[in-house]
Amino acid sequence: MILVSATPLNNTVEDIYSQLKLFQIPKKSTIPGVPDLEKFFAGLKSRLERYAKTDPGYADEIKGVSRDVREKVLKYVMVRRTRSEVINFFKDDIAKQGLSFPELGDPQRLIYTFDDRQERIFNATIELLKKFCYARYTPLLYLKKQLDPLELQSQRNIGGFMKGILVKRLESSFHAFGNTLRRFIDSYEKFIAMVGQGTVYISKRVNVYDFLEEDNEEALLGLVEQARVQKYAAGEFTDNFITRLNDDLDILKEIKRLWIGIVGDPKLEQFVSDLRAHATLKGKKLLVFTESKETGAYLYRRLQREFAGEVIFFCSTGGLYEGRELAPAPACDLIRDNFDPSRKQGRQNGIRILVTTDVLAEGINLHSANIVINYDLPWNPTRVLQRVGRVNRVGTAHEKVHVFNFFPTAQSDLHLGLEASIKAKIQAFHDTLGEDSKYLTDEEEVTSHELFGDRLFSKLNDKKNLEGEDEGERSELEYLKKIRDVRDNDPSLFEKIKRLPKKARSGREWPAGGDAEPDAVVTFFRKDKLKKFCLANEKAVRELTFFDAADCFACAPDTPRLALPKAFYPLLERNKQEFDLLTSGETLEKTGRGSRSNETYIIQRLKAGEMKQFQGFTDDDEDFLKGVLRAFEDGVIPRNTSKRLKQELEQEINPLKALAIFRNNIPLALLTGGQAAQGRELHTREVILSEYLTGKRS
Repeated sequence: MILVSATPLNNTVEDIYSQLKLFQIPKKSTIPGVPDLEKFFAGLKSRLERYAKTDPGYADEIKGVSRDVREKVLKYVMVRRTRSEVINFFKDDIAKQGLSFPELGDPQRLIYTFDDRQERIFNATIELLKKFCYARYTPLLYLKKQLDPLELQSQRNIGGFMKGILVKRLESSFHAFGNTLRRFIDSYEKFIAMVGQGTVYISKRVNVYDFLEEDNEEALLGLVEQARVQKYAAGEFTDNFITRLNDDLDILKEIKRLWIGIVGDPKLEQFVSDLRAHATLKGKKLLVFTESKETGAYLYRRLQREFAGEVIFFCSTGGLYEGRELAPAPACDLIRDNFDPSRKQGRQNGIRILVTTDVLAEGINLHSANIVINYDLPWNPTRVLQRVGRVNRVGTAHEKVHVFNFFPTAQSDLHLGLEASIKAKIQAFHDTLGEDSKYLTDEEEVTSHELFGDRLFSKLNDKKNLEGEDEGERSELEYLKKIRDVRDNDPSLFEKIKRLPKKARSGREWPAGGDAEPDAVVTFFRKDKLKKFCLANEKAVRELTFFDAADCFACAPDTPRLALPKAFYPLLERNKQEFDLLTSGETLEKTGRGSRSNETYIIQRLKAGEMKQFQGFTDDDEDFLKGVLRAFEDGVIPRNTSKRLKQELEQEINPLKALAIFRNNIPLALLTGGQAAQGRELHTREVILSEYLTGKRS
């Protein structure tokens, strides 16, 4: 199985675990040194759970966990190539094939300014939204009875998403904000009327993520409105519920009153001016991204008046072109005809401006253009990487890619300190959401809330961040290139290296010299396909990464070789003990996760007398149940399936009905997915080579 992805890690390291389970048996992994993937990733999770996400130590632990995933798992299953690696180590191949990468220019700012009245109204709106409770979207938080944690968290999430919608629409466009505001008011008025009639209908669990991803705000609000799950009497809610609802509605109506008479749109006016006069934008093909479908349609209508026939809008529900509505498929074909240079047939060049939501941020070539404009403030810089990736592609005819970000400020701030004003505006948006809202960007999870404005502004204006590559990250290709050079230019040395005997050993001074480092032994071990490096000195022993070990071994050809002292042997023995410990599984952290109890219960049921000794099963039934037991013992059954099975089995003691429950919940594909059990043990430990390093001058 081959998985190809630019973003294998989206939210947490559990994303990696989910992908590994597609081709690895979780409890019988073939990855060297990690036989139980479930236990390994549970240990990583428990390390992170020791810290609050606002704790400074959390960021350091995140780095440590990521390093362990790279070193202990990914290097055995992933081939990762960054653009800088390809340029640095495959430049000859690139030249031979006539390929090229465009240069990514420094991100540029498009600044729009509020006049004095707009500034006052904006600031007043921000202050009012800080008082908004979103009670209509979190009704279960006001129930007198206590609910389970999952329901409570679900309610908080919905409230957070609704909060995000309102604030982000304000930043997106006055037009989108006004429409969202009207929908909120209508929703509150209907809900308050329902409460007044004595009955409240609530959908406890709404999967808001898909609708938000598609920018389908209307469908999301419709789902929240649906009364399809639970019915409550108004008396089941706390006394302050109706008060909070009315307070929220008053705030919404006050905000609506503030915006009466505001007809201009400084952001759009600035954009049209820049499209006509900016040296980089004038007359060029470009992509305009917005998070709001309504902002996109609004932009299209205005730009179509200014640049007739040159503009198209696309979102998840279809497109707009030359005043016509297009279904998704023909709209997408038209976009490819105008923006995908690899298109073989139907190539066109009449459309110059593509306005789109993030539905086109992935999976499509658009590099006939080389300009990306983020019309909305992109709260998550990772999303900007995806957008820029549509035009920053190998083989483009453009030598340079340009990125523009819109930032708001006030007219009075233009001469007082533009950056400070922009950062303050970003912070104002973010502060409005409250410190407990962590859904706008993953970046909030690892740094302090108070620095959000500065941090996001810096990220969006940092060229290296938008290139998506870790600064200073080393590549094993550096060493592969050295070996290839030796093979091609010095075959006798290459042959000598191949013939080095096992347990080869040598001694020399530490690469940096001096007495900063104590005397130590570095040892390279192999056990079947598992390779590790360990370093021991008189105080401690630890595992080294490949790059750390390579730095220890690196030396000039004329470096003097030192005789090995007696201290070499006990240090070598400490390295052997450390390697044995690292490969024994004893260092994996134990976890007490409650979800394991579901699997334990099911395994016990399958082994219990009622199922084991029941004589009414056919041979096929027994084979199926054996496969189910093996699947649970191997850890291949999804957690949600285990949870559902336990809940159903607890209500049923009849073996035949229990069998039906298993058959209804576990597809045969899970039991016959072609994952052969790996019973082969690792080979014995081999010492490949060791080096004694001393800080003493010879």
